[in-house]
Amino acid sequence: MKTNKYEMLLYWSDEDEAFIAEVPELAGCMADGPTYQAALANVGVIIQEWIEIACEMGRRIPESKGQLMYA
Repeated sequence: MKTNKYEMLLYWSDEDEAFIAEVPELAGCMADGPTYQAALANVGVIIQEWIEIACEMGRRIPESKGQLMYA
């Protein structure tokens, strides 16, 4: 399963003083970093770990919804 097919939200958090990368399709899947590149790299690792743990627990892995048709 590809880990980079999920939609990601990337934003700056003043509270955390870091960039936050969230993966809405994978509940609770998020990472941070001092730069947006670091946050994206970190969330790539977290996505893979999220999927591995879900498989170990016998949970369903959500399919990516793909690109939005509007913005």
